[in-house]
Amino acid sequence: PPSIDNVVDDTVSQFSGMLLVRHTPPIIEFNKILGSLAKMKQYLTAISLSKQMEVKGIRANFVTLNILINCFCHLGQMAFSFSVLGKILKLGYQPDTITLNTLMKGLCLKGEVKKSLHFHDKVVAQGFQMDHVSYGTLLNGLCKIGETRCAVKLLRMIEDRSTRPNVVMYNTIIDGLCKDKLVNEAYDLYSEMDARGIFPDAITYTTLIYGFCLLGQLMGAFSLLDEMILKNINPGVYIYNILINALCKEGNVKEAKNLLAVMTKEGIKPGVVTYSTLMDGYCLVGEVQNAKQIFHAMVQMGVNPNVYSYNIMINGLCKCKRVDEAMNLLREMLHKNMVPDTVTYNSLIDGLCKSGRITSALNLMNEMHHRGQPADVVTYTSLLDALCKNQNLDKATALFMKMKERGIQPTMYTYTALIDGLCKGGRLKNAQELFQHLLVKGCCIDVWTYTVMISGLCKEGMFDEALAIKSKMEDNGCIPNAVTFEIIIRSLFEKDENDKAEKLLHEMIAKGLLGFRNFHGE
Repeated sequence: PPSIDNVVDDTVSQFSGMLLVRHTPPIIEFNKILGSLAKMKQYLTAISLSKQMEVKGIRANFVTLNILINCFCHLGQMAFSFSVLGKILKLGYQPDTITLNTLMKGLCLKGEVKKSLHFHDKVVAQGFQMDHVSYGTLLNGLCKIGETRCAVKLLRMIEDRSTRPNVVMYNTIIDGLCKDKLVNEAYDLYSEMDARGIFPDAITYTTLIYGFCLLGQLMGAFSLLDEMILKNINPGVYIYNILINALCKEGNVKEAKNLLAVMTKEGIKPGVVTYSTLMDGYCLVGEVQNAKQIFHAMVQMGVNPNVYSYNIMINGLCKCKRVDEAMNLLREMLHKNMVPDTVTYNSLIDGLCKSGRITSALNLMNEMHHRGQPADVVTYTSLLDALCKNQNLDKATALFMKMKERGIQPTMYTYTALIDGLCKGGRLKNAQELFQHLLVKGCCIDVWTYTVMISGLCKEGMFDEALAIKSKMEDNGCIPNAVTFEIIIRSLFEKDENDKAEKLLHEMIAKGLLGFRNFHGE
């Protein structure tokens, strides 16, 4: 098929040709071309051609002006849209519902929903009629900006007018309410639909089931599925995917697998998302072998795993220290000409690092770079953490510098890993400098970073400095946790600083942080 550019060029040439002929074709012919350009989203071209038409003395009619309003609205140029409306009125034309709907939609697309509502009130007061599209546009606009309560009010107002609310209007508000987690209110609207003889469709049920699952109310979700089936509405693969995902998130993988069997029995073919969701569920509960079986079953059923499926399996295997199997899956992906993404490499690099295979992890990072997948903060942090834990501090520091040179911002976890490594590797001064850098920058330092620094100072018997950081921490609104207290108290007892230790112990008890701890090592 010809490309969109070629079609546009041909259309523009045809229009230009029409402008040059001695007997100018009727305006309807020009409108056909302008309308087709607008449908192809070539709004600027349509506006430009209409100006050429005007220069040639060809008068725009009502249809032309409506097309122009549509173009300006899609470009977000509402001032021009309303000036075209002014022209329509000046020429003695009466704006129709399409004109008004286009203007309301244009305002909503710009997020100016309140203006759209004022415009609606104004034109209704002048006796113009609105239709389902008008109210559908306004309701959609309100829900998109999170004004679901206003949308419900508007629905009530529509009921008092000549327009009868339809399933699309209800679906729009139900969707908005579910996204705001107001699922009970959404369910009330659904019940109201039934009472008014407005038949819920697959979209109504999908939205509500998603809403119930979002809140973890699976009984409600399954009762809606039953209602749907009773009404002969086909649930479809998407609804089953939502339910399988919800069951997996609750750790109920057995039920999720049963649901897969139910959907297959109903003749609904599971897709790659269905299988991947179930695999993820098994990995979340540590049953990687079962995830692997689902992975193979998917292939046998003729469903091709995608990058996301491979990522789930690779991550699951790496978490269970089965890194060689995960590496085999990477090779399989490459053999199939699939493009592993940053997530794929990050899982493997983290798995290799946690298995102590740092050289392999660094090699994989190079391979990642050669294959055009940029290393991100997660990649660098995994490697940095592993190098620090292996006391390879020079390489860790070099990697940290390289990361910053590449414009990748370290996270607090990255800083904590490096500070911890420096403290444990006898480079307390470097750790203090890095920590001070964070304080000066005004970073939001978390409890673990403070605790790691305090631990490093305690290890060297620098209790005054450690207690000063504890005070600093509290001043900055970061509350020390049980681990912070334990590290200081244990170190103080070890150095026979019993009075200071007892004082902190009382503070710890007062804060309700003391579980059963044996600080004297007795």
